[in-house]
Amino acid sequence: MIKVAICGAAGRMGSLIAQNVLLEDDMTLVAAFDVKDVGRSMGDVRISDVKRIHDVLAETKPDVLVDFTVASGAVENAKAAAEHGVNIVIGTTGFTPEQYEEMGNAIDKKVSAVISPNCAVGVNVFWKLIGDAAKYLSDADVEIVEAHHKRKKDAPSGTAKKAAEIVRTSLGKEVSVHSIRSGDIVGDHLVLFAGDGERLEIKHQAHSRQAFASGAIKAIKWVTGASAQKGVFSMNDVLGM
Repeated sequence: MIKVAICGAAGRMGSLIAQNVLLEDDMTLVAAFDVKDVGRSMGDVRISDVKRIHDVLAETKPDVLVDFTVASGAVENAKAAAEHGVNIVIGTTGFTPEQYEEMGNAIDKKVSAVISPNCAVGVNVFWKLIGDAAKYLSDADVEIVEAHHKRKKDAPSGTAKKAAEIVRTSLGKEVSVHSIRSGDIVGDHLVLFAGDGERLEIKHQAHSRQAFASGAIKAIKWVTGASAQKGVFSMNDVLGM
């Protein structure tokens, strides 16, 4: 049985992942953290104040900590998990290079961690298709458009940044990213390759947050599996891509 702890458990993603964990036959929720709704029940556990993360991790001894919060909080939560020997799955976005390095240093050779700006399986295939297309469309103009709900704090999205990084690495040129924040859009991403007389569009649309939660469940099983090694990995590793 995989023992799971969730940071941001009162949020939209955290609560959805908790629901998914509770439905899995080989998982159990042993701890939940947030800065709000402290004391609220989630299955057989109650949400703990994230300030008590060290005490609760020591008491409950989870196999994996899942974090879908904000960058500054995720860094501290990852450091706490690594200190207690707890594997990590992070789907939080908006990290600076310095924050990412700080997490990597804390995790190195201690636990197995999957850190991805998007855990959805389809998005990771989307990134692969972008890289494949860029190899053959070096003369094309490339634009990226992403749209999310009006409450999303970071812009561009982590998914769009990753797409731009893939194009930049492949073609050696900067790419414009256009961000839209409106209504209740879950997540749309479009990469446009425009050439002479033709264009290619690669698009991913998330119809619900379940796409991200399903990917997180796959990541949880992977980091706690027998083949997982210590260090920082991506959803490419989880999916065998």
